[in-house]
Amino acid sequence: MDLLQEIRKTAYQIDPIYTKRWSPRSFLDKEVPNDVLHSLFEAARWAPSAANVQPWRFVFARKDEDREKFISFINESNVVWCKKAPVLVAIISKTDEERFGGANPTHSFDTGAAWGFLALEATRKGLITHGMGGFDREKAKEALGIPENYFVNAIVAVGYQGEKELLEESYHEREKPSDRKPIESFVFEGAFQEK
Repeated sequence: MDLLQEIRKTAYQIDPIYTKRWSPRSFLDKEVPNDVLHSLFEAARWAPSAANVQPWRFVFARKDEDREKFISFINESNVVWCKKAPVLVAIISKTDEERFGGANPTHSFDTGAAWGFLALEATRKGLITHGMGGFDREKAKEALGIPENYFVNAIVAVGYQGEKELLEESYHEREKPSDRKPIESFVFEGAFQEK
């Protein structure tokens, strides 16, 4: 039994793609082919969305000058490892919608679904993804030319997984899949319960 199966045991039968997906930090210096990269966005395209608004937007960086823009607003603790990822992606959502008469209350919810689809397709293609919340959102909007009515939800590193030895030693212990809380701790029938 490998480490993934040892740590990630399901209580109910599900497709193994869900437990196979995790968030490593070690990336190989290997380019992601254009058709493979775009297949991730194709998967995201098919995510569910309220009123079919599809508020998600993605800005990605592969070229050195584009990657430097991303590095300029990502927290140093993330830059240490994500600078080696061949692709960085900003996950963005449009916060307003004319059909709703103003704010779109589900922009982040729908965009989260699109990110989930992207992450699962990446796993299916043999890639890894690691989402980050540690970055300056205002600097990101400025660096990437994102209008005011859009929100930068996360930055995601995408690429092929490397060995943990490629990371600084302080990250070695953390470079393994994590477990999840049991569903009983977050699923309630009939009414919410604080546990």
